[in-house]
Amino acid sequence: MEYTFLGRTGLQVSRLCLGTMNFGPATEEKEAFRIMDAALDAGVNFFDTANVYGGEAHRGWTEEIIGRWFAQGGNRREKVVLATKVYGGMEEANDGPNHGRGLSLYKIRRHLEASLKRLQTDHIELYQMHHIERNATWDELWDAFQALVQQGTVDYIGSSNFAGWHLTLAQAKAKERHFLGLVTEQHKYSLFCREPELEVLPAAEYHGIGVIAWSPLAGGLLGGNALNADANSRTGKQAQAIEKHRPQLEQFSSLCKELGEGEANVALAWVLSHPAMTAPIIGPRTLKQFEDTLRAVEIKLDADTLAKLNEIFPGPGKPAPEAYAW
Repeated sequence: MEYTFLGRTGLQVSRLCLGTMNFGPATEEKEAFRIMDAALDAGVNFFDTANVYGGEAHRGWTEEIIGRWFAQGGNRREKVVLATKVYGGMEEANDGPNHGRGLSLYKIRRHLEASLKRLQTDHIELYQMHHIERNATWDELWDAFQALVQQGTVDYIGSSNFAGWHLTLAQAKAKERHFLGLVTEQHKYSLFCREPELEVLPAAEYHGIGVIAWSPLAGGLLGGNALNADANSRTGKQAQAIEKHRPQLEQFSSLCKELGEGEANVALAWVLSHPAMTAPIIGPRTLKQFEDTLRAVEIKLDADTLAKLNEIFPGPGKPAPEAYAW
């Protein structure tokens, strides 16, 4: 496994981040345990989750599974750089009118306490805002997060789904307080989703914010099975998208065969090649899926291959404003 620094911090994390969103709804607990054990054995020390994971019927289910895995001992908790998120509604009756989506000092405090209980831990390495909050001021948000860091309950603060200007504003407000501010931005990024190259990735790179890519396989389209997907499979349900992108997928598959690599691993290697990237999130539903992705960090795409991928999956071309102006 390869490692890199988490943004501009001194903390090192694996270049693959284990995403746990499937744990519970799609992956039973025993299999989730096997995946997490295998991750540690492979050197993957970076785990990502969120308080809302588990589905509408069981918000927090995924955190509960991770907590029970930690409780087995064997220094599992000590070996993991744990990231979770806050913003979504937890269907908690005691939240009253604050039960829905959003952020406030009140909600951050309450939802962190609940996450810690579910995770059976006393601290979180990376606490992430799952979405931008448009009502609360940055003074309120940084008051909340700065207090958590000072208390030792949280080590670092991250964001997710922020625009480039959100990152810049957040950092400007943090600097006024002599606070580190954001160290990561979790963002949708893949060969099929290159819009972040316009604003988000340049802003993150400028501010030293490490990017964590979610959906790096475009919901399974780049996973290698899309062209032969069973109509009843998860990928098969994206039949309309598959047909729309079939020419690209066929060209991509042919290129991967020339390289002698699996489509998923080439797609992950491409994400890893961006200089702003800390790690893509891999979200395996089975142990085999996890094991198959480990090869991605070993693949180094040369300039010719990157150029071919750019032809198959054209991006915006340049960052803003050159992408749409002189």
